[in-house]
Amino acid sequence: MYVYVTEHGDTLRNIANRYDYEVSNLLSLNPHIAGSDFRLSADIQVKLPSPLPQARKLGEDPVQCPPPPAIPPLFHWIPLTPVEIMAQTDYDVLIVGSGAGGAAVLWRLCQQWAQSGKRIGMVEAGDLLLPTHAFHIPTFNEPQALEYWRQVAVHKKEEWPDFQGAKIVYGLGGRTLIWYGWSPRFEPPAFRTWPITYKELLPYYTIAEQIMNVTTQYTQGSSLQEILLHRLLAGGYPEATSVPLSTDLQQTQFGQVHSNVYFSSIDFLAYALNTRHFDLAVNTPAVQILTEKGRAAGVKVVTADKRSYEISAKTVVVCGSTWETPRLLLNSGIPGEAIGKYLQFHPVYEGYGTVDRADFPEILGVAAIYVPDIDERNYQLQIFSDYYYHFIEKPLRAKERTEVHCYGVVEPRASNYVYLDPVRRDAYGVPLLNVEFSFSEKDMALLREMHAQALAFTAAAGMELDIPFVLRPPGTDNHESGTCRMGDDPATSATNRYGQIHGVPGLFVADNSVLNLTSPANPTLTTIALAIRTADYISVAEQSK
Repeated sequence: MYVYVTEHGDTLRNIANRYDYEVSNLLSLNPHIAGSDFRLSADIQVKLPSPLPQARKLGEDPVQCPPPPAIPPLFHWIPLTPVEIMAQTDYDVLIVGSGAGGAAVLWRLCQQWAQSGKRIGMVEAGDLLLPTHAFHIPTFNEPQALEYWRQVAVHKKEEWPDFQGAKIVYGLGGRTLIWYGWSPRFEPPAFRTWPITYKELLPYYTIAEQIMNVTTQYTQGSSLQEILLHRLLAGGYPEATSVPLSTDLQQTQFGQVHSNVYFSSIDFLAYALNTRHFDLAVNTPAVQILTEKGRAAGVKVVTADKRSYEISAKTVVVCGSTWETPRLLLNSGIPGEAIGKYLQFHPVYEGYGTVDRADFPEILGVAAIYVPDIDERNYQLQIFSDYYYHFIEKPLRAKERTEVHCYGVVEPRASNYVYLDPVRRDAYGVPLLNVEFSFSEKDMALLREMHAQALAFTAAAGMELDIPFVLRPPGTDNHESGTCRMGDDPATSATNRYGQIHGVPGLFVADNSVLNLTSPANPTLTTIALAIRTADYISVAEQSK
């Protein structure tokens, strides 16, 4: 048997044409390659029925170079696959949703299966919104980016009086297109009630931080940052430190372009695309999980013109959000006593004030500081100023504006839950979601403590408060979690320790809904770490079949 080593972009068809082989012969010798037109990366070994022809001798007639391999037409900034084609394909894994968790699963599976013939697909209910994080767009400053986000999000203020700040974003990349990049880990004590330990998640935290470019260097050298940190350390907050942010701070050099400073799901999609092929359909909401003999068998989807299709898959990973994931599972009749229950979020106190500009050098910089939670303090304190001011000239002011937040954690209770509306349905016939939420006495005691500590924290920073602390409405934090939380007991959890729905092989959840929100830290990094762990579990399980 002979071997050909590929160049990037080779296909079995162009190898056959170039060296006068039959395509069918190459396909039969290389069953691990998805098809004759599957584009291969460099340095892949392709088996041949005979050695390659020897190099032509000097003086022989020139041979015309073959045309470059054809690629499918590209009409958008990312390749899309018609849902009609996806309905004719049997997928090894189908991912529902393209936010932080869904995109992380896609990237990791593409990485793990780079040289395999496994078929991976993704469906997204929304359309193409932005091809990158909103903060990279020159015509957006921060208020404009936030206003754009308010326009594209579906707000639930009127529908959900118990959770007035909630919003849902339908679109490729989801809420990662506008998040602020705060990427702290959950502290080790937060895992006491989890089915996994901090140590088990640690390698996945590391992988996530590497791919997301998590760094504390964003504010390095800022006099505002350094002086405020010094004040807090001297004022009784020894844990105060720089916020770890998901930001690529490298310069463009040696032909490597670093233009995406803020990380979003679009980066995961880009990494995946440059690793191997996957199918992607947008404007394709999933309306039902299909099962066969008790295990996942695919997903029923509906297009904008109300046509329905069934997409077959051995494994389905639902990453719709804390709201849409339980809605899909409940509408599909997936068994699970805890599906939709244990809704959690981060209650937030926010206050605004100033520091005296005369206390700081002329070159000020920005601030992004946080005090992580510890055993005796289940909340997180934050202070920041001019964290993002894209294309805005920063004026010299006598008083420098600063902002303080205090994030807490509500108690996980089954009485806080989501459920399907018995009457109202969306345009595709799926019941709408309702929310029941209330603060417990324990929550109220924590809120009182948070308010007192926010005032003390502000004073320690030397900040003069001019807008008093107010408690945001539930949901404005965008950190809602827990409605499909993981655990060992099916009575109190929806998934097992790997994100698989209890009792339904092949059906997984990998978004915020799987979290036990036991830390006041932004959950995005933890969601992504868990999603990568789930993808590795799926990869190993599929390879062992």
